[in-house]
Amino acid sequence: MKSYQKVNLFSYNTFAIDLLCDRLIEVEKEEEVLQLLDNKIFESEFLVIGGGSNLLFTKPFNGTIIKMVTKGIKKVKEDDFSVWIEVQAGELWEDFIFYCIDNQYYGIENLVGIPGLVGSSPVQNIGAYSVEAKDVIEMVSGWRISTQKSFQLSNDECQFGYRNSIFKSEWKNDVIITKVLFRLSKKEKYVISYQGLIEELGKNPAPLSLRKVADAILALRNTKLPDISEFGCAGSFFKNPIVSDDVFLAIQQRFPKLISYPVSDGKVKLAAGQLIDLAGMKGYREGNVGVWPKQALVIVNYGGASGEEIVAFYKKVQQCVFDTFGIAIEPEVNVI
Repeated sequence: MKSYQKVNLFSYNTFAIDLLCDRLIEVEKEEEVLQLLDNKIFESEFLVIGGGSNLLFTKPFNGTIIKMVTKGIKKVKEDDFSVWIEVQAGELWEDFIFYCIDNQYYGIENLVGIPGLVGSSPVQNIGAYSVEAKDVIEMVSGWRISTQKSFQLSNDECQFGYRNSIFKSEWKNDVIITKVLFRLSKKEKYVISYQGLIEELGKNPAPLSLRKVADAILALRNTKLPDISEFGCAGSFFKNPIVSDDVFLAIQQRFPKLISYPVSDGKVKLAAGQLIDLAGMKGYREGNVGVWPKQALVIVNYGGASGEEIVAFYKKVQQCVFDTFGIAIEPEVNVI
């Protein structure tokens, strides 16, 4: 375990917000979580972070930030069809993706290119290109802070939903995830229902493979998303809203090309990026903050923006969408 005082958070959040925290602790071994509990770290202000790709700091953090940097990827069992891989929370998501690709394990390749750590993946139930983390997560392990007891939650017990889980609702700010168990397929199978992905794959005559799918998705992401080494952002800033069929049909009369995805129980998911675009906000910029010109779901810090500036800007985007469609879009990003 390593502890640092008065740490600049600039390199700990992908929005590149330049603020300080009182203390930052890096947990290098799973058993060190017990030391945090014994030392009563959680009795004062704290925040557990991953790669910082889903955070927007608006003020200095007057407390302790805890970051898991534990490492380890191991196969724990397999049968003729599946393989179970246990991954420590501090592993880079990208490293885990390419471990699976290199070993010909199927099911997670569509999530390539998403920044962050493995321990964060179940919290947000990250997703892209018709695949979500819940599709491959078997179990999540960690410690419940309020009870000071360890836990193991099955997939069902994690209460996964769209960009949601028990870790963002009932157990919010009450857990340290230490490892995640994934179940992947040893048999060749792909999820390529997304139209843009189908078109991108068609540009490459090589036979379908994990590497080909991953390369196609990375190419798509690179055409739409900013390079976070150059522009501060948190990827998709807003959730896709879910509305009733009646609301969808009413809007569709005004916008016939409205993108929609059936959900269940007479509800429809709309594309927040398209709504922002149709509301005239794609590419809109005020000072150092703007909507990315190539992907309206992304809000960008062009350099030097404060968290408060970004909050004021995203609320303006929300209001514009509401004024145009009567729909409230919610941020995916955790505003601190």
